[in-house]
Amino acid sequence: MATQPYRSTPIFDEDTLPAALRGQHNTKAGVWGMVRVIEGHVRLTYLNPPSEIELTPEAPGLLLPEQPHFVTPLGPMKMRVDFYDQPPAG
Repeated sequence: MATQPYRSTPIFDEDTLPAALRGQHNTKAGVWGMVRVIEGHVRLTYLNPPSEIELTPEAPGLLLPEQPHFVTPLGPMKMRVDFYDQPPAG
């Protein structure tokens, strides 16, 4: 059975994406996040270890507990973040 998020952010677009998500931040201890793009493309930048991936509706981005990161819209987009208390499935 699929793991259900215990909380999700509202759906943000390139204009409503909060500054807090555009700047360096991290999930809390024991919390996994899944950045889910609904439309468009978003760059997810991990800071430790440093890497970047491009997220699309077909390719969400996993956030590990306490992993520093930030997101950057790549043009028009819609996205949300789902939060889990155990590693999410897909």
